[in-house]
Amino acid sequence: METESEPYVRLATLRQLHQVVAELNTARSLADTLQTVADGVITGLGYELAAVNLVRPDGDLVVAAVAGSAGAEALMAGRVGSRASWDRRLNMGERWGGLCFIPHTEGWVLDDDDVPQWHAAGPAPRFPDEWHPMDRLLAPMYTAANGGGELLGVISVDKPRNGRRPGAWGQEALQMYAFQSAIAISNARLRANMQRALVRLEREQQALRASEESFRQAFDYAPSGMAIAEMGGDQHGRLHRTNDALCRLLGRPASAMRRYSFSDLVHPEDIGTLLRTSAEGGRAELRLARRDGTYVWVSLRNSVVADTADGPRFLLTHVEDIEERKRHELQLAHRASHDALTGLPNSAELRARLGARLCSRPPGSDADAYASAASAASVAAFQEAHGFGSDGPEVFDGYDVADGPERVPAGPYDHHVHVIAPSDGPEDDGAKGLAVLFCDLDGFKSINDRFGHHTGDAVLIEVARRLTHGVRDGDTVARLGGDEFVVLADGLGKADAQDLAVRLRSSIIPPIRVDGRGVRVGASFGIGWASCGMSAEEVLQSADQRMYVEKRSRSKASRRAG
Repeated sequence: METESEPYVRLATLRQLHQVVAELNTARSLADTLQTVADGVITGLGYELAAVNLVRPDGDLVVAAVAGSAGAEALMAGRVGSRASWDRRLNMGERWGGLCFIPHTEGWVLDDDDVPQWHAAGPAPRFPDEWHPMDRLLAPMYTAANGGGELLGVISVDKPRNGRRPGAWGQEALQMYAFQSAIAISNARLRANMQRALVRLEREQQALRASEESFRQAFDYAPSGMAIAEMGGDQHGRLHRTNDALCRLLGRPASAMRRYSFSDLVHPEDIGTLLRTSAEGGRAELRLARRDGTYVWVSLRNSVVADTADGPRFLLTHVEDIEERKRHELQLAHRASHDALTGLPNSAELRARLGARLCSRPPGSDADAYASAASAASVAAFQEAHGFGSDGPEVFDGYDVADGPERVPAGPYDHHVHVIAPSDGPEDDGAKGLAVLFCDLDGFKSINDRFGHHTGDAVLIEVARRLTHGVRDGDTVARLGGDEFVVLADGLGKADAQDLAVRLRSSIIPPIRVDGRGVRVGASFGIGWASCGMSAEEVLQSADQRMYVEKRSRSKASRRAG
């Protein structure tokens, strides 16, 4: 059986990290941005202490923000460490992707350098991955992705709340956060420069040329995309000017960009978001078309630049490439809802999909209750008994009782279609329902015992592939864990579900070749039926019980043969 390096990332944690990253770009100044970076480590990444060390113009690093401890802030804030000492730290220790980890067994040589720090001595770790007070974890921030460009600063973190060194997810999250923080700090500096240029443009007509040159350099050499669009008149929204970064991002020359507006380039599903952002100013995340027809996710932020006499004149748009972040978010979300070995939906995702189809009201409950109140007098008695007053709307469980036998929907179940199971009798009544096929492999344990988990994992992967190829588009094949799989197939009758189980069992029987040898497993299927009024857990338990009944009804030899 495969082993997990660490638990699946919970979606709540992913949302919290996403919120922290989103807040990086909401700070109004560089100082606010630096403090937001430090605070985000505490609120979003699970550490108790964090410091942001920013590279100064002379090359040394100053502690620009501290979060998590007032004592550490008083000790370190504003202190400077030499660039030579920082370079020494970043070139020693263990490389965790873009991170630098210096364990306490090596960090003692740094105790006397001039880098501000809060570390203190502590007892030896009790287990291999326990965090030691003298451990150091550094996240460098560069002006370009993947460690390229110049060093912008370093995020220092300490005291993980769980007391352990971060695993693969924690390392990846901190590295991604450092990359986003570098963009936010660079953008904060850029915004400050541009705001100063725009103030000079408005207040000092005589300094127009100098301000324009400053603006041009900030615009043209910005690390992320920039554009100026017309506002008002016949050319409203037309791109007047774009920088090299935006042209490279979209794969279009500057001369061609002047023929477009953002509304010509935005994904059709995002046009409403663009129009709201363009009209009001502000920020949005949407997709823009590249020259090759593909789309790239960007963060688009607008500022309306006004003329004091004539009102709004043009729109200054900052376009930041967030494709990598979006890809990471999708990967993390997929890992949270899918099995790492087979790629199938996992147990949590299966229960979510099943639960989304079911409501708490058993099918027919409304009709039966209404039938007992068919006459006007019975309806009145029913209303009185259930607390429906004569002055207000006469509603029973989502239906307008006064509308008569048709019972027009009037409540929260307007668009819900009840899931109804075929009858339990031996005869097929022709009804169609949501079949739940619970599959347990026969003989799988002996393969694991004889040939090892590597062979067992290969068998599970191949069984998952065969099950997936054996169902229709729209059906769900999920892995509960171990050698248990579940198939959700809607719109089947009893005979259809039996035929599907036979086909799937037959597809599993043929030998599976692993490392030159053929191994075989069988499969036992239990067919359950989902119905409103049942919980997802009850549906799965029912199918599981029927699978064991089916398994016990077959001899051991026949189970091995499939």
